[in-house]
Amino acid sequence: MPKGYFITGTDTDCGKTEITLGLMHLLQSQGHSVLGMKPVASGAVPSQAGLRNEDAQRIRQQGSHQVDYQRINPFAHEPPIAPHLAAEQAGMSIDFDRISSCYKGLAAEADMVLVEGVGGWRVPLGPERDLSDLAVKLALPVILVVGLKLGCINHALLSAESILSSDVKLAGWVANVVDPWMLEPEANLESLKQRLQIPFLGLVPRTTRPTPEAVAACLTLKN
Repeated sequence: MPKGYFITGTDTDCGKTEITLGLMHLLQSQGHSVLGMKPVASGAVPSQAGLRNEDAQRIRQQGSHQVDYQRINPFAHEPPIAPHLAAEQAGMSIDFDRISSCYKGLAAEADMVLVEGVGGWRVPLGPERDLSDLAVKLALPVILVVGLKLGCINHALLSAESILSSDVKLAGWVANVVDPWMLEPEANLESLKQRLQIPFLGLVPRTTRPTPEAVAACLTLKN
């Protein structure tokens, strides 16, 4: 059984955080102790304790036990822009070794650690590195979140092709409805199932206030 999963998506705002929270709840319901990470986050809010990102805070709260925020989200940036640009503006670099150290520490305290990426699979994290390089460094199987909307088939196939060409395992994919008015959603879903020759882990419908419990009920994750 893997020590965790790396959650990536076809694009930003495809629902990675909701799926990550749902997967955490699902694994917890199976009797596992689970912690989560969002190593890099843009769009953080200043607080007395430092910059805080809402998605990272939610992932921290879902954990089987509470750990320091900085271990969940070691690189938080205030502007909601591409992370490599935010890091440049802050005069810093995103240190993969620091992220790996945080992950290993969390993995020593839980059965499973779910790591949520930022943006899509190839979003830059520095001049010569991107999110895919981070996933390879952590050596975790990848779960791809496909945001169901116009254009999702192309985005999903390109993302899956890139993941499969990397030195990681593509463990499966989740369909997440981001556009409730999408035309022919069933036909698009069937096209994705036919073309993505990897396990289909579930379809998550669009809801106003999704909860980890409701999302988990839509997912299947065998271990």
